[in-house]
Amino acid sequence: MTLDSGDTAWILASTALVMLMTPGVGFFYGGMVRRKNVIAMIALSFIAFALVSLQWILWGYSLAFGPDLGGLLGGLSSALLRGVGMAPGPYSPTIPGLLYMVFQLVFAAVTLAILTSVFAERVKLSTFLIFGLAWTTLVYDPLAHWVWGGGWIAAMGGLDFAGGMVVHISAGFSALAVALVIGRRRGFGEHSMEPSNIPIALIGAAILWFGWFGFNGGSALAANGLAANAIVVTNTAAAAGALTWMCASWYHGRPSSLGVVSGAVAGLGAITPAAGFVDPLAAILIGVVAGLLCYSMMLLRIRKNLDESLDAWSIHGMGGLWGVIATGIFATAAINGATGLLAGNVHQFAVQVIAGLATVAYAFVLSYLLAWVLDRTLGLRVTEDEEYVGLDISQHGERV
Repeated sequence: MTLDSGDTAWILASTALVMLMTPGVGFFYGGMVRRKNVIAMIALSFIAFALVSLQWILWGYSLAFGPDLGGLLGGLSSALLRGVGMAPGPYSPTIPGLLYMVFQLVFAAVTLAILTSVFAERVKLSTFLIFGLAWTTLVYDPLAHWVWGGGWIAAMGGLDFAGGMVVHISAGFSALAVALVIGRRRGFGEHSMEPSNIPIALIGAAILWFGWFGFNGGSALAANGLAANAIVVTNTAAAAGALTWMCASWYHGRPSSLGVVSGAVAGLGAITPAAGFVDPLAAILIGVVAGLLCYSMMLLRIRKNLDESLDAWSIHGMGGLWGVIATGIFATAAINGATGLLAGNVHQFAVQVIAGLATVAYAFVLSYLLAWVLDRTLGLRVTEDEEYVGLDISQHGERV
């Protein structure tokens, strides 16, 4: 194994791009909450990044990418980054092992930031810190090992190029589980809860779209044609998702700007697992279906009066699940050697369905249990008075 300066430079840049996605999530979410909660919402993303940055170095990376233990988890031999240095590592033959570690760190951090959707406007910061640490350890790290660290999904042949299962299904379906535990915001469905600053949300979405080029393109782990294909299909699916959601919402009323960027994020989430396996034409179909599916799931959530506040489940969860299944449909050998259902590979399609549903079940059940325990011991929610005055003041002593 020999270090390649071009590959190293590209993954350094990709790491910075993915890091930028975490505050991008904060701005995207912050613009969609009420004015009295903007600071608290943006702060959750920054706090998530800081929390995961330490957890990953201390033990998280080792649990995800340490020596396999029964296909379920990595051992602790790499805890405290023992053996992880500037030489190439087992997962990174042309870049430093330390760089691969931090590239994976920013993935873990943005996943927890996506999950903050469900905590909007009603979470106790103190309990979120404990939840975030426990969730990353018990949910994210095992899933990363299953898919990328040599676990059972990898052994089965499951395909997830950049995190459809590990990032989007895990965050989205965990958000759904927590929503069922934590309950609705006071006044939800009774009073208007209009977004406070749509331009901030649009800026956040733009940062996400930009950062996604490092998210998916960097997952090639090399500066090569596969990275170029990943970037092209990422942009293509985002555009298709944006226009599809816009047209669907236009049919029901007016084409809101938030709908356009939500559709883009749906397309981005859906193409994430497929980015290294499909061509641009397939990316258009993946983005179109993602836009329709995620928009429909958002409408379903509203009809069911479910306060999964900022739609991590309908956009990331369902978009990621569709993307995992779509990988098993559209994968083409010309891109990265793998084939899907359209090429006659029924086995790969079945593997994708099994892996996707297993990820849904694991993330949902573990997150529900974790939220339930914390809610009944420390309490997840702020008091009624604190929720009324807003989390900016009650949790941070600040105001916009």
